[in-house]
This record gives sequence, C-alpha cells and structure tokens, in this order.
Amino acid sequence: MTAGVYLHIPFCKSRCSYCDFATDVYKNSEAVERYVSALCKEIGESKSHHVTNSGTQIDTIYFGGGTPSLLTPAQVGQILQSVNDKFTISPDTEITMEMNPATVTPETLKTYRSLGINRASFGVQTFDDTELKRLARGHTAQDARDTFRMLRDAGFENISFDLIAGLPRQTLADWERNLDEALRMHPEHLSLYLLEIHEGTPLAGQIRSKRQPLPDENLAAEMYELMLDKTAAASYEQYEISNVTKPGFESKHNSKYWRLEAVYGFGVSAHSFDGHERYANERSTEAYIRLVEKLGAAEVMREKINAESEFAFLGLRLNQGIDIDEYKERFGTNLLDLHGDDLEQLRDADLLEITDHRLHLTRRGMLFSNEVFAAFI
Repeated sequence: MTAGVYLHIPFCKSRCSYCDFATDVYKNSEAVERYVSALCKEIGESKSHHVTNSGTQIDTIYFGGGTPSLLTPAQVGQILQSVNDKFTISPDTEITMEMNPATVTPETLKTYRSLGINRASFGVQTFDDTELKRLARGHTAQDARDTFRMLRDAGFENISFDLIAGLPRQTLADWERNLDEALRMHPEHLSLYLLEIHEGTPLAGQIRSKRQPLPDENLAAEMYELMLDKTAAASYEQYEISNVTKPGFESKHNSKYWRLEAVYGFGVSAHSFDGHERYANERSTEAYIRLVEKLGAAEVMREKINAESEFAFLGLRLNQGIDIDEYKERFGTNLLDLHGDDLEQLRDADLLEITDHRLHLTRRGMLFSNEVFAAFI
C-alpha cells in the first residue's frame, strides 16, 4: 500500500485575480517561520499512526500553495525532515514543489534539488505580458523562460508547467502562440486548464462590472481541441482531461486523487482522504496556526464519502477511464447495471464509450465532462 503527503504553503507575493485557493500575501519572514513551525508540529502530532504501522509507504510528497518557492531551503528541509520522521518514505518518492517564476534563484533551486525535490511544477499561465498583467501575476513571460532554464541548470529532469486557456480577451491565435512556445521548451509535463470563474475573486467582480468580458465557451472549446491536437502532434500523451505528459512522467501525486487513493494533507486548508473519510483543516492561516499551537491539529471538517460515486467520476477524468471489473471487485456492484439508463443516454450522445471492459469519456465527453459527472453524483 502507498499513500501521498500534501503540504500547503499559503504565501504569495501577490494575489492573482482568478485565485480561489487559501493564500496570504507574504508579509515578513517571521510570519512564515511561525507557519512552518506550526506545519511541522501538525505533521509530528498527527493521528495518522496507522500509516506508519501498516506497512504503507509514502511515495509522493507535494508542496502546493500559494507559492512554496518563497520558503528558504532551510525551511523546506525542516518540513521534509518532519515528514521523514513521521512516515515511512519510499526510496523512489516523487517530491514535487510548486514554484512561481521570479521567486527562485539558481542557488536556491540547486539546494532544493539537493534536499530531494525531484519534480518542479510552476505556473506560467500565459507567455503574453499583457495577459499576465490582467491576471495580476507577479512575473513576466521572460521570468518564466528564465525559470525554466534555471531549473534545467539545477538538474531538474521532471518539469511541469501550467497554462490557462479562455482568458478574457484571449484569441485562438494567442492561445496557439502560448502552446507553441510551451512545446518548444520541451517540459516533461503540461497542465492546460480552461479558465474557471470563482465567485468572490477579483476577476469575478471585474466580469460582473463588465470591466472584463465573460469568457466565450465556444472559443474555449476550440482552444481545448487545439491543445489536444498540438500536444499529440508533439508526442505528448493525454492521460487526464487537463494534463498531458511525455511517456513515464505522469503526475504520480495528482493521480492519487483521480484514483481515490490515500493522501494525507497538512497545512492551512489542506484536505486529506484516508481511504474511508475525507477531512479538511481550517482555512484561515492565523486561525490554523493558533489551533495547531494549542491542540496540535486544525481539523474542522470530516465526512464519509460516497466512494462508489467519487471513484466513478474521478476515474472518468483519466483517459483510461474506469475498469468495470475493478469497480465490481471494489464495491460489489455492476457499474453498468447501477447507472444503466444514464450511461445509455451518455453513450447515445457520444460522451461515453466502453472499450475492453473500460468505461471512458470520448473526446466530446471531455468537453462536456461536468454533464457526464452529474450522472454519478
């Protein structure tokens, strides 16, 4: 048995206009140091003892955020030591750190690499400086290019970066230029998302007040189709709705979520799943720190999940889809019998198909995946 560890680092240099994550603007080093101490305390005092006592090994560690690359190498080493002290770590563990351009130096990257960070995921979002300003990103396109070069120079051989399609005022030609530049850089992995508008974000307010136009859904669909065509032509394999990879470089950590495997989350707003229940931490950074300092934990929500439902719609995000026999073995029910009428309608609409005892989305189904997932909720 294997499991993953997620570590949330909330600090950012500035807040992006579209962001709905639990983040805080970096104020001073003392605040970060206090947070790191609380995070290490939560890890050390967590009640996930059964993981260390059951033969389960941790084979993925993921620093997410926020901007984890704002941490000093000493702080990263302190956190990793806490994880190593608590859990049994597999020798070939994938250790990912999210990074933002313009937050790293060649020296810090080399030190991160020496600490065991072996996968970098950084948020480019777009190579257009005008679009970056609209999104309130704290970097330029040249910063992204420089960061990629520094990662290679520091010895990173597994690099992923994010791009967002469907930005306000973005044209199909703009998106194609982004894709072309990304593919020329030859990263091992790309996460290519369609913009989502979250209520309460600055971007949502800008759209509501008509300072920014509402993204065009038909244009976004064209962008998605173009992404699939161009990445496939460049020998990338799509393995999940929004993710493509060179062979052998799938995100092992993110795949755990899609396969409904155990992930233990630490830090503000971190979510965990232990195989039976999902639970989450306090979303306010200050409240999280106070709770951990006082109680050693900051859990504020715990619930049993409908595992059959989540296994189905999460598994459908993957290109390989759901193994119908595995579903029956895991849950004791036949997926085709359980959702027969809905599945028939979705197949007739060319959104789903069955191949070699696997249920998976069609290419059209990927564009309308939310409609498909609704059948399993």
